[in-house]
Amino acid sequence: MLLLLVDFLQSSFGWKIPHAFVYFSTRMILAAATALLLTIFLGPRFIKKLYEWKIGQAIRSVEEVPLLAELHGKKKDTPTMGGVLILFSMTVSLFLWMDLTNVFTWMLLLISLVLGGLGARDDYLKLRYKNSKGLKPRKKMAIQLLISSLLALYLLCPPIQDALSGKKILRAPTAKEQVHGARPKPLTTSEYMGRVYMPFLKDPLFHLNGALRIAAFFLIVFVITGTSNAVNLTDGLDGLAAGCLIMVALVLGLFAFLSNNIDLARYLNILYIEGSGEIAVYLFVLAGACMGFLWYNGYPAQIFMGDTGSLALGGIIGLASVLLRRELLLAIAGGIFVLEALSVIFQVLSYRYRNKKRIFLCAPLHHHFEYKGWPETKVVIRFWIISLLFAILSVASLKFQ
Repeated sequence: MLLLLVDFLQSSFGWKIPHAFVYFSTRMILAAATALLLTIFLGPRFIKKLYEWKIGQAIRSVEEVPLLAELHGKKKDTPTMGGVLILFSMTVSLFLWMDLTNVFTWMLLLISLVLGGLGARDDYLKLRYKNSKGLKPRKKMAIQLLISSLLALYLLCPPIQDALSGKKILRAPTAKEQVHGARPKPLTTSEYMGRVYMPFLKDPLFHLNGALRIAAFFLIVFVITGTSNAVNLTDGLDGLAAGCLIMVALVLGLFAFLSNNIDLARYLNILYIEGSGEIAVYLFVLAGACMGFLWYNGYPAQIFMGDTGSLALGGIIGLASVLLRRELLLAIAGGIFVLEALSVIFQVLSYRYRNKKRIFLCAPLHHHFEYKGWPETKVVIRFWIISLLFAILSVASLKFQ
């Protein structure tokens, strides 16, 4: 919005506005600060309102997990659906600082609102009806797959891109691939979406073109849906998911910023993606909102983000990694999310196919360490440290490729 205002003032009245306000680096910082301060400022009023509406967290029953019910019993009436606060602060900030004519802005906003709405519906059903477990898993998964599939079709199908190219805000992004000893090679959206890059390697690992675009389609759907659910599984302890999301968002935001600069992309031998600076701004908005949310979500939590926040924020970082062609980097930077998801998958498979034998004392993984006697704060801090190490490793891949 401010970019449009600056352009209007310059073109209509000849006002001289400092160019710093249109730089991606400036907008990344200001957008993150706006989301952070807005979340902190609105937090007390929002929490008070949730208490008035009696929107309290549901705890797993004693019959399911006796020890966990005992450990988390005191959290029963803590307000949830804090994801509404996060998404509201993010939306205000992005409308202020992002380019509203860029397709990346609208794609990321779409995934935020759809998955945020899905999570809100799930949270509402759990709170509205006693003993309700929310939306049926199949229905929830179907909606996640649907929105992921629509985005994948747009990114991979030139006919759809051509049909929408008349609208500026839906104009398909382009990229340039670095070529040794030659000028960068221009790529269409569907071409650059067919590249799969491995951290620590300069050249693409795969070229999923032609019939192989089917594999690219399934990869996009898997990454967006899988990341959304992985963050949802991680959101089980005070501050755990929010803290890890901050580090992952900053890593991907750095890659998005570097990918937007043709000279830096050439120097680092990474893909240049036109307009990817808007992805960086969006990810910094996410990081700022999560920092503000941690003000109230840190132990002992005054509010939880619920499925409203975890499904949406996971979907955002999943889509951002797809748009940057950094899906495998996300697996490293978001290593905690991967481990949490795998612990649930292995636990379920072991229970089903090994005569009800369990691998972990309780899944997801953070509950396993609680069962071993670790205090909640120790689990969270150590997971944060591991997440930071994964983030450092991810950034180091830029120079070691």
